Amino acid sequence: MSLNPEKKKIILIGPAFPYRGGNSLFVTHTYEALKNEFEVKIYNYKLLYPSILFPGTTQFDLSSQQFKVPNERIVNSINPFNWISTANKLKKENADLIVFDWWHPFFGLCHGAISLLIRKKYKDKILFITENVVSHEANAVDKILTRIGLNFASKFLVLSGIVDKEVRQFSKGKKVYRSELPVYNCYEQTGEFDIKKVKEELGFDKDSLIFLFFGYVRKYKGLDILIEAFPKILSGHPKARLLIVGEFYDDPKEYTELIKKFNIVNYVKVINRFVPNEEVEKYYRICDVVILPYRSATQSGILNVAYGFLKPVIATNVGGLSEFIEDGKTGFIVSPDSPESIAEGITKFINSKSTIDFTANIERLNNQNKFNNLPEVFKSILSDS
Repeated sequence: MSLNPEKKKIILIGPAFPYRGGNSLFVTHTYEALKNEFEVKIYNYKLLYPSILFPGTTQFDLSSQQFKVPNERIVNSINPFNWISTANKLKKENADLIVFDWWHPFFGLCHGAISLLIRKKYKDKILFITENVVSHEANAVDKILTRIGLNFASKFLVLSGIVDKEVRQFSKGKKVYRSELPVYNCYEQTGEFDIKKVKEELGFDKDSLIFLFFGYVRKYKGLDILIEAFPKILSGHPKARLLIVGEFYDDPKEYTELIKKFNIVNYVKVINRFVPNEEVEKYYRICDVVILPYRSATQSGILNVAYGFLKPVIATNVGGLSEFIEDGKTGFIVSPDSPESIAEGITKFINSKSTIDFTANIERLNNQNKFNNLPEVFKSILSDS
C-alpha cells in the first residue's frame, strides 16, 4: 500500500546511480520532478549490461559530484528468474502506475517478460517512457526485440515528435502522451571561473573560438563529418579550434587518421575518456558553441546539457533535433552528411555571434520546456488509468 494514501504511487523501472550516462540522468530528473506530487519508488538495475557487451570503460559513475536519488537495485536485465521475482515484487506494491524507461532493444526480453507477468494486476497501468524506440544502429533482431519489449504497455510517453511517429508502429492504437528531455542544468557551475586559464591549460589561446563535440563517439554521431568540415572553417577563421571530449566507442585511430589527413592536428584537441560530472562545466563554459553533426538521432541529452549552460547548438536536421532548436535564435540547423553544410552553419554562427542574443533566446526556450509540466502530464496519465 502507498505510504501516503493521499499521493498516487508510481514505480519507475530504470537506471539510476550508481550507473552513469544519459538514461540514469533522465530517470533521476524524472524522480525529482515527480516526488513532491506522487510517491515515487525507483526499481534500479542490479545488472544493467553484462560487462562483455558494454563498449566503455565502466558502467558506473565514479564522479565526485554524484546525482543520487533513492532507489532499490532489483532488476537483472538477463536473468529470467529475476524477471519473475521482480514481477512478484511489483504485484505486492499495489502501485497506481508502473513506468518502464525504454531506450534500447537489448531490454526487450526483460521488459516484455516483466510487463507480461504484471499485466493482469496492472491492467491499463503500465506506461513506457520511450526515449528511443529502436537503437540508432538497429537491425532486424533489434526490431523484433522492440516489438516484444513494448507489446504489453498500456500507454506511452514520448520525448520528441519523431519518437511519437516511430512508437505508433508498436503502440497498437494505445494512447501516446508527450513531454521532452529536461534541461540539464545540474552540473557544477562555479561563480568564479577563469576561462582564459582553462583555455590555456587545454592548449588554446585566450581568443580562440572553440567548437565543442561532447559525448561518446560512435559512427552515427558524425564526428568524421565534422572533422572533414573543419579545414573549411579554418580557411576563413584561423582562430577556430575543435575540442572533442568523450569516450570513443569506435576505434579512435579512424578519427586521429582523419585529423592528420586534413592537416588540422594543431587545431584539434581530443580528450578520449568519460568525463566525470564535476568536469563537465569547464568544457562547456570555455566553448562558444556545441556541435551535433549526427547522422541519426531522436533527441539528445548533449543538446540539453548545452542549454543548461546557455550555449547555442549547431545540429544536423535528423530525428527530433530540429524540434528543440530555434534556427538563428538558439543555434543553427544544418543538413546531415555534409561537411559543407556544417561549415556553413559554423560560419553563420561566427558571423552572427555578436548580433544575436543566443543566451536570452535559450533562457526563454528553457522556460518553455515541456518537462517542466511533467507532474501535470502524469496526473493526466493516472486519470486515464
